[in-house]
Amino acid sequence: MSTPLHFLTIDAASRRIASGTLSPVTLVEAVAERIAAVDPRLDSYILPTIESARAEARRAEAEIAAGRRIGPLHGIPIGVKDIVQTAGVRTTCHSHILADAVPAADAVVLARLKAAGAIVMGKLATHEFAFGGPDWTLPFPPARNPWNRNHFTAGSSSGSGAAVAAGLCLGALGSDTAGSIRMPAAFCGIAGIKPTYGLVSRRGVYPLAFSLDHIGPMCWTVRDCALMLQGMAGHDPDDPGSADRAVPDYAAALTGDVAGLRVGILRQFYEGDDRADPAMLAAMAAAVATLGGLGARIEDVTLSPAEDYTACGNILMLAEAVAVHEAEMRARPERFGWILRERLALGTLLSAADYIQASRLRRKLAAEMERALERCDVLLMPGAWSTAPRIDAVPPFQMFQRPSLMSPGNVSGLPVLAVCNGFSDAGLPFGMQVIGRRFDEATVLRVGDAYERATPWRDRRPNP
Repeated sequence: MSTPLHFLTIDAASRRIASGTLSPVTLVEAVAERIAAVDPRLDSYILPTIESARAEARRAEAEIAAGRRIGPLHGIPIGVKDIVQTAGVRTTCHSHILADAVPAADAVVLARLKAAGAIVMGKLATHEFAFGGPDWTLPFPPARNPWNRNHFTAGSSSGSGAAVAAGLCLGALGSDTAGSIRMPAAFCGIAGIKPTYGLVSRRGVYPLAFSLDHIGPMCWTVRDCALMLQGMAGHDPDDPGSADRAVPDYAAALTGDVAGLRVGILRQFYEGDDRADPAMLAAMAAAVATLGGLGARIEDVTLSPAEDYTACGNILMLAEAVAVHEAEMRARPERFGWILRERLALGTLLSAADYIQASRLRRKLAAEMERALERCDVLLMPGAWSTAPRIDAVPPFQMFQRPSLMSPGNVSGLPVLAVCNGFSDAGLPFGMQVIGRRFDEATVLRVGDAYERATPWRDRRPNP
């Protein structure tokens, strides 16, 4: 059977558009119909922008017909996490505080995607200011998992994960401060990459923690992530954290060949310091065996305990989040949702000494990860301890109750890819992480793409 248009990958849709067998107008209309039919059960969109998307699709169709196709993103419908500023379109951060905020300009990352021809279908649900959720006291409901709407999407790129998996956009913008691209990717069964700190501009994206925030793509496949990242990456002299580096051709790195690559398994994190669920352990073992069967050289790698990375990341995040929101917290604390308010209150208990000590520890932890990557090309570990829990069973302080498998990526600032590596008996996705050297997204994507090609997981889509 042919793939429904709303379930096309970016790569497949782009090839059809380039060949003249698919119109951007037809594609956008198919996605708009899918949003109308499915999103009332998922709440992944805060604000669909269907009419403007139709207008942009007509313009893209005319440009392509006139021989002015820009590249692989031209005419591709995407969704935008609602902490990313959109010119003339409400950007609420899923909060009462910014419920009527309308920016004058697009965030740099969105402007670049639009310049590459991408078409925005709307603003996607998040957690309040990318930190507080799932919270039913906010102006919009939390997004639901399309594999089972009673289950959590993870956060804070919750709408992005749900929308991509359900075919409500072909790709989406996410942000990642403590796992907010990779956890929704794992729970929703998609791919998502947290690039190296500084590769993608954060200007115009509402901050959570200045030294930990990353912006990245979330898509159905690793190849699609490579295509989106190509349109997003690049130096921004007005972002103080931006790196001035040449951007390679990420799609060209996807050879399908990982023979001889050295893959380090961070088994200690999920079989030693703490232990993942048995089904997740089995999924990881199968994934490692698959990469070994493709010719990768497998070895175990030991780092500091996961608790060290988690404590370091949480202290930095809480302190910096308080710095972002302190004025509003003092003036009008009642306007925050209760979960964000309580989490920020924890940050007010930290001292300057706590923050400095965490910063010093961060240097040590990042250095040990980079040393491990001198002898390994990538590191591998699960994307979560288990599959997605029920959304009504997520404790408000869950991120502080167990060591995080996400923290090593943010504390180090290294590139980390999340990719689906199977499904539970209940039909919920598993996810794993591929960690690479600083600014070596190409190798990280190469490993994830080779794994996807060797496994059947991309053939299975949810039916919400």
